[in-house]
Amino acid sequence: MVYNKLLIASNPSPYYGVLGLVVAAVAGCGWLVSLGVSFVSLVLVMVYLGGMLVVFVYSVSLAVDP
Repeated sequence: MVYNKLLIASNPSPYYGVLGLVVAAVAGCGWLVSLGVSFVSLVLVMVYLGGMLVVFVYSVSLAVDP
C-alpha cells in the first residue's frame, strides 16, 4: 500500500498529484463531518479545492509548454 502511494507521489504527471490531494482533502473533510464540525469542513473543501485547482491549472500549463 505504501509502495502505491510512493509511486503516485513521485509520478511526474500532475494529474496523479492533484487526484491524491483531492482524495486526501475529501477524506479529511469527511473525518471533520464525522466529528460534527460540518461548517469548518465545508470551508476547508472550498478553500483546498479552489487552491488545488489553481495549482493544477498552473502545473498542467507548464507541463504542456515544451
